[in-house]
Formats: sequence, structure tokens, C-alpha cells
Amino acid sequence: MSLPSVRRVAVVGGSRIPFARSDGPYATASNQEMLTAAVDALVARYGLQGPGDVGEFVAGAVLKHSRDFNLAREVVLGSALDSRTPAFDLQQACGTGLQAVVAVANKVMLGQLASGVAGGADTASDAPLGVNDELRRILLAARRARTFGGRLRAVGRVRPRHLVPDMPRNAEPRTGLSMGEHAAVTARAWGISRAAQDELAAASHQRLAAAYERGFMDDLVVPFRGLARDQNLRPGSTVDALARLKPVFGTGAPDATMTAGNSTPLTDGAAVALLGSEEWAAARGLEPLAYLVACESAAVDFVHGDVAGDGDGLLMAPAYAVPRMLERAGLGLGDFDFVEVHEAFASQVLATLAAWEERGLGAVDRARLNVAGSSLATGHPFAATGARIVATLAKLLAERGRPGRGLISLCAAGGQGVTAILERD
Repeated sequence: MSLPSVRRVAVVGGSRIPFARSDGPYATASNQEMLTAAVDALVARYGLQGPGDVGEFVAGAVLKHSRDFNLAREVVLGSALDSRTPAFDLQQACGTGLQAVVAVANKVMLGQLASGVAGGADTASDAPLGVNDELRRILLAARRARTFGGRLRAVGRVRPRHLVPDMPRNAEPRTGLSMGEHAAVTARAWGISRAAQDELAAASHQRLAAAYERGFMDDLVVPFRGLARDQNLRPGSTVDALARLKPVFGTGAPDATMTAGNSTPLTDGAAVALLGSEEWAAARGLEPLAYLVACESAAVDFVHGDVAGDGDGLLMAPAYAVPRMLERAGLGLGDFDFVEVHEAFASQVLATLAAWEERGLGAVDRARLNVAGSSLATGHPFAATGARIVATLAKLLAERGRPGRGLISLCAAGGQGVTAILERD
């Protein structure tokens, strides 16, 4: 038996819908509808309608209704992809989109797939509401009852308080703290200033606006429900304007620094990326934008970190994943032309950069950091961000017209992080 040789994994392109603030233009759009729109645009752009054109579709969502239990496959069946395209869901909070890309890439690398599409979608507007847990137990007891009278007695225990639904919460189950409150703890621990956060946030908006103005986003973003650009984008953002906003996280301390302007808003949207082998791309006349050559995941004990003050913060796992990945690849931060750090919060980006420097990686040249803007400007539909960043970085590398490298770093809920390296010859 001969094993397949390892193949290079090409990032061929990407597609996404504009990201929208929650309870806005996409308030009634489902994960499936948004993800289908992103997939259909990719299919149309690269001619992927035929049987076998896409070997597999991998995607996920963080906020999922029970009807979304087979989301990726339902998107295939409702999209322009051939209905015989296999699909499966995965989920790793904010790392979902990048993990989906890695899942497809690994199969392409091993020769199990010639091509695949990966990404994700999330809607904070159409978040699932859970049945009150006490009511759920009563209804299950009624179902298990063997007699009609038994079912009546079970249902008779329902009280008005049981009719209040369980609302989704942006909080870590282990600590009860929101992601923003965790980030505020980390910001204080690393001494991240308000001015530095506002400067990073303003740059994100200005750079994304410039990317749109020069046409960079034209083949990456497809209009959806009346939007042609990311709704959260504020081209006129300045440090002075952001400095006037009041803190919203960590306000229990006198030195609170995190505002709505330097934090990512709740967002709706979807994004996908197209990957394939070099042979597949060449046969279709498609030039790879870049190649995915490495990835690394990590996790930290944020419970003892942020709560007990005895370790790492919730969003600091990339501080460990990136050094491991670079050591394995024999690279340093200076070897990268672009560095893409997901902007969950400006403070989290700055803390990550400081941690890399403390661990001996050196400083990141800010001129190479998130050069086309990132999540503070685009917004952050949790499972969509990874594919957005992969497609953006691949195109940034391709338009230079010469060899280069790009680093991707994503933090995720649960104290996790996902990182990757893209290269272009």
C-alpha cells in the first residue's frame, strides 16, 4: 500500500457578504441564508457548479438553532453547489472559520480532496432562545409518563416563571464574566493604555475604508440585503473622536479603558474561502493567491488567570500558539510581510503583541499589522472571521507580485487560539 504524498494547499479565493451590526439589515436572516449567499457568490466567481468541482464543504456557526444541526450540508442543498457535495459542521467559537479552513487544507494536503470550501456564519440578531430549564424537565417528565393522568400531573406543575426563556449570554460558563470583562482584566494586567487602544481602532477603520476605496474588496465582498460595505465601518474615525466615548468594560475599576469604539460590536455575517491542490487549480486555469503552510492551536487556563490573578487571560492563547508555530517553521516575526491579528478588542491585540515581544519574538512592525483593517472595523460574526482573514491575507500577498509570508492569529472563547501561516512563492 502506497501512502499519498503531501501536497501544497493553495488558497484560491474567498467570498463574503458585508458584515452588519446585530438587529440591523440582517435581523431576519438566518445562518443558512447568509452562508448560502457567500457560497453562491464563490460558486459563480470560480465556476464551481459542476459535479465534483468542490470535494467537500466545511463550515460552522457559534450561535446555532436546533434547525442548524446540519448547517453545512443544508447550505450545500440550498446553494448552487452540486447537491452531491459532502459537508460537515465544526465549531470552536471565534476560531471556527480558521479551523474549517485547516480541516479542508489537511485533506487536500493528504490527497483526500482536490478542492474544498471552508468558512462560517453567525447571527447575533437571530440568536436561539432556550426553553426554561425547569420547563424542559417538566415536559420531559410528561413525555415519560405512562398514563394520561401522569402527563396531566406533570404539566400541572408549570408555573408562570417557567415560561421565561433562557436568553443567550455573552459570558464564560466557568467564570460568569463576559468576554469584554475578561479582556478588561488582561488590559490592566498588561498595562494597555486607552490612547493605544483608540489609535489601533482608528487605524482599523481608516485602513478598511482605504481598502474599499481602492477596489481591493471588490472581488471579496458581495452585496446582500442592501449592504455593499461593512455596516460597522466608520471611515472618518479618529483618535480624538474615539477618546470621547465612555468605557463599557472594566468599569468597576477607576482606570477603565475599553469602550464601544475600541471593542468589536455584535455582528451578523458569513464568509468562505476556496482551497485546492496546485494541480486542481492549474487544471481550471486558476492562479493560487497563496499557500497555507502551517497552523497551530493553543489553550490557556484563563479561570485561574483572570479570576485568581494567577496566569493568562481568556484571549491570550495566541501568545503560546504563535511562538510554537514559528519555532517549528524556523521563522521569526521579522520574516512576515503581513501580520493579521483578529481584533476582538484593541486591548487584546496590544496585549498579544506585548506577550510575543516578552517571549522573545520581537516587535511587530505596525505598518504590517492588519493593513486592510480588521474586526474592529468589519465587525466580528464569530464563525465567519477566520475565512474573512484567510481570503484577505491571501489577496494581500498575491497583489504584491513577489514572494512573501503572512501570519494569522485568532483568539477564541474558552481560552483558545488558532494560528496559521500563508506563503506566496
